Amino acid sequence: MAVGIVLLVTAAFLFWPVREDLSHLAAPSGRYDVRILRDTWGVPHVFGETDADVAFGLAYAHAEDDFLTIQQSYLAARGKLATVYGRDAAPNDYMVHLLRIWDVVTEKYGAIPPETQAIMEAYAAGLNHYAVLHEDEALPGLFPVSGPDVAASFIHKVPLFFGIDTVLAELFTQQRPSPIPNLQSPISNPQSPISTYGSNTFAVGPSRSENGETFLAVNSHQPWEGPVAWYEAHLHSAEGWDMVGGLLPGAPTIIHGHNRDLGWAFTVNSPDLIDVYVLDVNPDNPNQYRFDGEWRELEVREAPITVKLLGRLRWTAREEALWSVYGPVVRRDHGTYAIRFAGMGEIGHVAQFYRMNKANSLEEWQAAVRDGPLPMFNIGYADAEGNVYYVYNGLLPVRAEGYDWEHDLPGDTSATLWSEYLPFEALPQVLNPPSGFIQNGNSSPFQTTTGPGNPDPADFSPTLGIETYVSNRALRALALFSADESITEWEFYAYKYDPTYALESDMARFVAMIANAPASRNPDVQFAREVLAGWDLQTNPESTGATLAILTLHYLYEADGVHVTPSRLVGNEVESEALVGAFAKAVGALMLHFGRVEVPWGEVNRLQRGELDVGLWGGPDVLNAVYGKLEENGRFRSFTGDSYVLLVTWDADGNVQSRSIHQYGSATLDEDSPHYADQAPLFARRELKPVWLDEVAIRANLEAEYRPGEEMR
Repeated sequence: MAVGIVLLVTAAFLFWPVREDLSHLAAPSGRYDVRILRDTWGVPHVFGETDADVAFGLAYAHAEDDFLTIQQSYLAARGKLATVYGRDAAPNDYMVHLLRIWDVVTEKYGAIPPETQAIMEAYAAGLNHYAVLHEDEALPGLFPVSGPDVAASFIHKVPLFFGIDTVLAELFTQQRPSPIPNLQSPISNPQSPISTYGSNTFAVGPSRSENGETFLAVNSHQPWEGPVAWYEAHLHSAEGWDMVGGLLPGAPTIIHGHNRDLGWAFTVNSPDLIDVYVLDVNPDNPNQYRFDGEWRELEVREAPITVKLLGRLRWTAREEALWSVYGPVVRRDHGTYAIRFAGMGEIGHVAQFYRMNKANSLEEWQAAVRDGPLPMFNIGYADAEGNVYYVYNGLLPVRAEGYDWEHDLPGDTSATLWSEYLPFEALPQVLNPPSGFIQNGNSSPFQTTTGPGNPDPADFSPTLGIETYVSNRALRALALFSADESITEWEFYAYKYDPTYALESDMARFVAMIANAPASRNPDVQFAREVLAGWDLQTNPESTGATLAILTLHYLYEADGVHVTPSRLVGNEVESEALVGAFAKAVGALMLHFGRVEVPWGEVNRLQRGELDVGLWGGPDVLNAVYGKLEENGRFRSFTGDSYVLLVTWDADGNVQSRSIHQYGSATLDEDSPHYADQAPLFARRELKPVWLDEVAIRANLEAEYRPGEEMR
């Protein structure tokens, strides 16, 4: 009997939910003077007296719609994700220790400008305030959060965009890859929370528009759910912050969008930002490595990784975390490797975005980018003055010539230890080209526009790893904009939603290869070849050729020994046998699931959200980009591609107006909200909603107004 009681008490301890008392975290009454105005689409317009007020309100508003994801981002940056999500999250927590993220925060947080610290602390206070009022939604052990957590979340997340997790995963395989690639691919590890499938940006200046307007497209292709899914907001303070656009969970500023005077958009670029070094380890002392002819000591730390096992039961593993003159070190049976990556030790990400948000001229905006630590991204820019601008942004390491920087490097010499970056002025960039437009679709900076004005590849060392390839999206953008010398606002919209594969694309070449392949004995395959041969390379919902082509691409991507980049369907080399085999699988799948070969693309290409299930335009690497995961029912469930789309116009007098759409709606996680999927039907129809900037217009389209916490009454 006594043993039974003990077991019951133990079970109650392990499984009884823990409710933390968070009441002491409540923001002092009146400390932040902020109002949240929700428009009829649920988009928050945050009005505050000071910028800090706005940051407080932004945190609260975003938490209302996506609190769990914000918390997960902060737990991940603390290296505590496994305390809630178990062993599968432990590699993230080890990475936080290995990269010494919190050393950077501790040492450098005080150097962040006071005005930036103020918005970071206010943002954290907004999250704490929400947690107090919604204790049942708060993850255990996280609160309170503070400004350093905001900084750490950027230090943690930014290297994932250029594949630091993929490089680490390669090193932790059982056998050493030979040679170790530095994996500068526009697609990172599919298991990573940041799996990039491309983005678009383009801008048209007054010389190429019909009425002297300036146009900008903000069109990133982020995952539709998770830690890097876009959220739309409008920020307005009496101190001059007036910015609308998209941000990621945990960010206290707009990441890209526009203010009254200017705007910008990011696409992923792929310079060589990571180097892996093979260390020469002392056979008599495994904690020493040779460097410039002398033995140096590895810095050895113990990284405690606490893992949730069952209920409240936790277990802490202690793993070694090593450091060398190059940076973090991984010791494996097949070797000891050091890693060095661009932006190591940097903390000023929020300050950079904050300055970009508040810039009122090209010069101010360029200064913010020049002085900031953001280590990558193409940026397309436009403004009320009619400037259009592109910069291949990055912290590009200045490396010694004579080494193969694309693969593993000798880790015993200072000759491979870089410490400087290419100056901002020396980066590839294009300002107001004679053509009157710029574009980028995760493509070469050397083909930013047509005619004079493109950067010359001869001016840039191969050691920088600047890509020279183009995507189908870039080919189509160059063709569309160069063919139209008087672009209207409607045409700019139509070009953004172009659903076509270029004649120079892989898709067109694959169609020709299938058509020219030997005849098949399978009558369904033969008929499908005829259908595909008549395809116009369009990905509209009625197209049956698009269904065959994109399903073939899916099976080709899955095939062993075949490398195809879905976001860059130009220049992929594929054997005819593999292509024909993938086509046969596509035909078989259509017959299995639909009983016919001619299946409209919109019947297969689906947006699913709650009870909503609608067909879509678009496909991989078209300007109207959509990427899906093939479900067991033979349909693609879309998960990335066009997500938050923002099209901006400045008229000839410099007045701005814009339209936007989100693939779902403002309520990212709340299934009970009317805004959980209210934008999805418009998104499927390729329609945009208005963006309201003036308070009068916002109030004319107002759903709710409240101060943070008042909505609870």
